[in-house]
Amino acid sequence: MSMLKEFREFAMRGNVVDLAVGVIIGAAFGKIVSSLVADIIMPPLGLLIGGVDFKQFALTLRPAAGDIPAVVMHYGVFIQNIFDFVIVAFAIFLAIKAMNKLNRKKVEEPAAPPAPTKEEVLLSEIRDLLKQQNERI
Repeated sequence: MSMLKEFREFAMRGNVVDLAVGVIIGAAFGKIVSSLVADIIMPPLGLLIGGVDFKQFALTLRPAAGDIPAVVMHYGVFIQNIFDFVIVAFAIFLAIKAMNKLNRKKVEEPAAPPAPTKEEVLLSEIRDLLKQQNERI
């Protein structure tokens, strides 16, 4: 029973839960970016290079023979995945840059020094009185 309790404590830690939320949001963000690249960016880019869809770029290594399917290297899909990665990396870069900028503003604001306590004020007064007495002697 203690192993189950330990696992529950581990799973409910803030870091594990934060990581799980981050993975779920990251997967959803990845789908959005993949759709952006595949459905919005690649068609015009394909038009610029002659009306070809990147997904169609492939190199046949061995043609189909009877029941044996062809061996095809789909490098167009790879190119599209590179575009996906670059866009995701750039979006994450912009988000982190904005977060760092917000954090920098918080750090740059100097905190007001705390007011001296009653004890500190009293000790300062005693110190000043002792200095005055030593100067008279």
